[in-house]
Amino acid sequence: MDPQKSANADFYTLDIGGMTCASCVSRVEKALGKVPGVEGVTVNLATEQARVRLTKGAVAGIEDLIGAIQKTGYEASLSNPKGPHSEKPQKAFWAADGLGRVLLGFTLSAPLILPMLLMPFGIHWSLSPLWQLALATPVQFVLGWRFYKAGFKSLLAGVGNMDLLVALGTSSAYGLSIYLMLTSSHAQHELYFEGAAVIICMVLLGKWLEARAKHQTSEAIRALQRLWPEQAKVLNPELAVDAQLVLDQYRNLPLDQVLPKDHVLVLPGERIPVDGLILLGSSHVDESLLTGESEPIKKQLGSKVIGGALNGEGLLVIEAQAVGIESLLSKIITLVEEAQTQKAPIQKLVDQVSAIFVPSVIVIALLTALGNWLYFDSASLAILRAVSVLVIACPCALGLATPAAIMAGTGVAARFGILIKDPQVLEQAHRLNVVAFDKTGTLTLGHPKLIAITPLVPVSESEILGAAAGLQLGSEHPLAKALLSAAQEKNIPPIASSAHQALPGIGIEGVPSSGPWQDQRISLQSIASLENHPQYQDLLTKAQTGFAAGHTISVLLSKANPEMPPIPIALCAFGDAIKPHTKEAIANLHALHIQTVMLSGDNTAAANRVAQSLGIDEVFAQIMPGDKATIIRQLQNAHNPEQRRWVAMVGDGVNDAPALAAADVGMAMSTGTDVAMQAAGITLMHGDPNLVADAIDISKRTWNKIRQNLFWAFIFNATGIPLAALGYLSPMLAGSAMALSSFCVLSNALLLKRWHRLS
Repeated sequence: MDPQKSANADFYTLDIGGMTCASCVSRVEKALGKVPGVEGVTVNLATEQARVRLTKGAVAGIEDLIGAIQKTGYEASLSNPKGPHSEKPQKAFWAADGLGRVLLGFTLSAPLILPMLLMPFGIHWSLSPLWQLALATPVQFVLGWRFYKAGFKSLLAGVGNMDLLVALGTSSAYGLSIYLMLTSSHAQHELYFEGAAVIICMVLLGKWLEARAKHQTSEAIRALQRLWPEQAKVLNPELAVDAQLVLDQYRNLPLDQVLPKDHVLVLPGERIPVDGLILLGSSHVDESLLTGESEPIKKQLGSKVIGGALNGEGLLVIEAQAVGIESLLSKIITLVEEAQTQKAPIQKLVDQVSAIFVPSVIVIALLTALGNWLYFDSASLAILRAVSVLVIACPCALGLATPAAIMAGTGVAARFGILIKDPQVLEQAHRLNVVAFDKTGTLTLGHPKLIAITPLVPVSESEILGAAAGLQLGSEHPLAKALLSAAQEKNIPPIASSAHQALPGIGIEGVPSSGPWQDQRISLQSIASLENHPQYQDLLTKAQTGFAAGHTISVLLSKANPEMPPIPIALCAFGDAIKPHTKEAIANLHALHIQTVMLSGDNTAAANRVAQSLGIDEVFAQIMPGDKATIIRQLQNAHNPEQRRWVAMVGDGVNDAPALAAADVGMAMSTGTDVAMQAAGITLMHGDPNLVADAIDISKRTWNKIRQNLFWAFIFNATGIPLAALGYLSPMLAGSAMALSSFCVLSNALLLKRWHRLS
């Protein structure tokens, strides 16, 4: 497979050069959409990228896609896979969007503008027509050549764009000045060279400001990319892992040469180059830029570390597990970039408007010229007002309104450890009025401990613990780990079992190889699963003390006679501590006027105890994992079916995945399983429930910025075009206003970078 191709063989990301407005986006999308085999395409003006999906087995390749874009007048190249030091350089000083061209343009235009500035002081002076022509011509045809080139190509493609409007407008003013200079001996004070030159300078200034603002909106990605060190200290694999031997027994290798299973040395104060496990040493590691966790985290033998994190005071030897584009840091960058490149659904409306916008403006400009000519009998006045219409109508702000806000919002979210998969999630999240939490691992730490064993038959606790722990050998379930840990602490060897069988949502069963229940089938089950057992009420009564304390209660049973109900052996009480700041997180959601719900497989009394201590509004207890998605759908249509509620699900386990997918917005803790994160639209990079309210708040603020930007962009054009047609805006003022509108839209979006956490 081509190394520059996406992991999905039918998917490409292309860098596009030369796009200037929403009309350009529409042109590129149409061109790519006509390539045989293209299944889907999205083009983003702010990131200057196109994402193209081909049907499986499509004949078209990257050359066809690039060729289609180039035929429409734009530059295109395959975007490099994201890895260490892959960030794009800033624009060069003399680039098309560089500062050099702006300064040169204003330098040449200054003598043309000076007479206008002197007139209020009673000084009537101007350059000769030839000097005006000499200064305006390089601005018009050298600095402004980019507008002619792009505008001509847009005409060949049968559509219009911002460059066409600028080229038409400035050429009209420049041509009128040439005509007056040649036909009138008193035209020195009636030429409009300065108007054409200043319009081009203002548009160039606007493009430079846009480029700077775009650069700032993607600062979050560049900050992540800078976390990668250039090299890694790789040890000889045959070298014993010993602190006395490793300090001078390594090779400095480029990061792309490090392989999984390599042993990597990380000195105090260095960036960790790869994802892996600590084989030697302990330290505090700062993962703040990756997870949003502000405090350094204690890491020791066997702990997982993330590439890009900053090592603290200790020397570490790490076994590499994921490197390069397979690392968590690379996946985070890819996720953020995908979110910034994709379009929000509201952008489709903007694209539809932009497709007819430029042709409509040209028609309005022609009608303006004709109407003013007939009414005032002045060709120069008619042309100037038509030029103002063409210039003021440039749809730059319209094209940037949505993507700029999305880039800023997803960027600031990533900086605080909130990864948003796509803009559609942003649109959904701002509507949320219900948040449902899974209990274990989401509201609690997910590391339960065995609190007590209550025998129900005359057998010792050690025999009960040995049998129960034996059932859990090899299991990764939190309760299994609690039993095995308790047995290890008490030096009780687990009794190996055979014929293991997991009971999804219920528990586990097996046949012990020794002990009081040798060759009998025993099971460890939740009390809720025993609702039809003859002793169910008696078991509930005995478990009330544990429920009152918020403990999870499981029952160990033996099935000596398959035809009789299983015999309860003991009650096992597990305690799982509530995460710090969870109560504060619930309060923050209430402050956002959001109802909170808890889903738990625990007994109702135990679940209610936890919910009451946290202030959660509604509890669904004793539910099976498969029922969570059903409850989410019930919450969405509860109370009044005509007033649908918008529900988020927050979870971390495999059994939460269906509910995460069913919810309007799924939020997965990165401390949980990969399945949960794949099903969720938002990933919370560390297990702090406060991030739920933070994610919703960022969504609301981003959505507000999108609405503000679109409002001002539409209002700007809706009011500016009539004013220009009626003569209230000169071409120079129109150019200045057009550049200012784009700058204001981008600046408004960048205000999101000032966002701070709710807690």
